[in-house]
Amino acid sequence: MSDRNVLGGDLEECGTDPVTGFYRDGCCNTGPEDVGNHTVCAVVTGEFLQHQREIGNDLATPRPELGFAGLRPGDRWCVCASRWLQSYEAGVPAPVVLAATHERALAVVPLEALQENAVDVPADPSSLT
Repeated sequence: MSDRNVLGGDLEECGTDPVTGFYRDGCCNTGPEDVGNHTVCAVVTGEFLQHQREIGNDLATPRPELGFAGLRPGDRWCVCASRWLQSYEAGVPAPVVLAATHERALAVVPLEALQENAVDVPADPSSLT
């Protein structure tokens, strides 16, 4: 049985450049080891990255010891549902790729909030700075 997205379909890939996902397989798959619930496929923006840094979740700073190059606006990344919700509530949510967002995100984030921020990934992600 395949993982399902928030729309009820098969979970689609979130991103491979950089490779995202709790299991670093490009998808927002989850399992019992994923206590952070890395299930929201976000297209990160500069505002979102700044807010995440402010709340203690620095996604932009490279961490070579962890094989993490740091995110830039336009990158697609599986973020923790609770962290995405914090930014949503602060008025700076990242756009969301619904087909690549795991249904487990709905345990934390209302579907309406995700749908409000649903986006197709723009051809030129530099517009997300």
